[in-house]
Amino acid sequence: METSNTSDGLSFFSSNAQNEGLKGRTIVGITQLAVFLIIAILAVILGIIIYEGRSKFSWEFITSFPTNGMTEGGILPAIIGTFILVVVMSIAAVPFGTITALYLTEYASEDSKIAAAVRFSIRTLAVVPSIIFGLFGLGFFIQFVGAGADTVFNGGALRWGQPNILWAGLTMSLLTLPVIIVSVEEALKTIPRELREASLALGATKWETIKNVVLPGSISGIMTGTILAVSRGAGEVAPILFTGAAYYLASLPGSLSDQFMNLGYHIYIMSTQSSDVDKTMPIQFATTLVLLLLTLSLNLVAVLIRSRIRSSAKG
Repeated sequence: METSNTSDGLSFFSSNAQNEGLKGRTIVGITQLAVFLIIAILAVILGIIIYEGRSKFSWEFITSFPTNGMTEGGILPAIIGTFILVVVMSIAAVPFGTITALYLTEYASEDSKIAAAVRFSIRTLAVVPSIIFGLFGLGFFIQFVGAGADTVFNGGALRWGQPNILWAGLTMSLLTLPVIIVSVEEALKTIPRELREASLALGATKWETIKNVVLPGSISGIMTGTILAVSRGAGEVAPILFTGAAYYLASLPGSLSDQFMNLGYHIYIMSTQSSDVDKTMPIQFATTLVLLLLTLSLNLVAVLIRSRIRSSAKG
């Protein structure tokens, strides 16, 4: 009788082990299938872009100005405009986002109403449609700040009450601000509390602890936030529709008060407003390929900077 019970018990545990093993293999298989599908979709998208744009993609296409109603020539003004836009956006958003994350992590108490309001504002900004940022930029930066500056400096050489690359960059910085704040805040939280306490115990001030302990340890997170912001900002079109992007400019921006061409806006116009879609289709795909390469290049630069900083910190 005891032998029968023991045998039944072993059979029960063996059956459970087999079921758990089957479930585990099923989960692993589903996960691998999902990864394969993602990679396959990305490969198909890149393949279509490269195949369709190969006829127009060339060094001349990248380094020359557009001609003949945008159906010939190159897209150099759009490349330079996109690059300047990303730089202005990063200069405006990264420091402000880092300071906000420092306040939330290092200075604000857990029951602070101000911190709660800031976090609520960040969550709200993250879900606001991008076109709303464009309308805000038009109303605040151009019609209020810019027009006010023109009134104060009446007769100045630069005119600010009009769409330009500065207002477009600041509008884009508002769009990417939540991404930067969240990334930096999470990076700051990874620094052990013991390191802060040890620094304070040795006589360092709060700011000295942040400058010498917290920020060096979280610099990779700050760079990660910058990378994410660049990736999103380089391809967004809606926020710059009303704040600075132009369809056709046969010259490069001479100052921050000038309008500019943008790769994303260029693709949008070519695909929706072209009078000869078949003729401009290769230009659209070639421009898309350039935009992808520019975004990847900017991200690569940020990744290399982050790696260099990590190596220096370890050394």
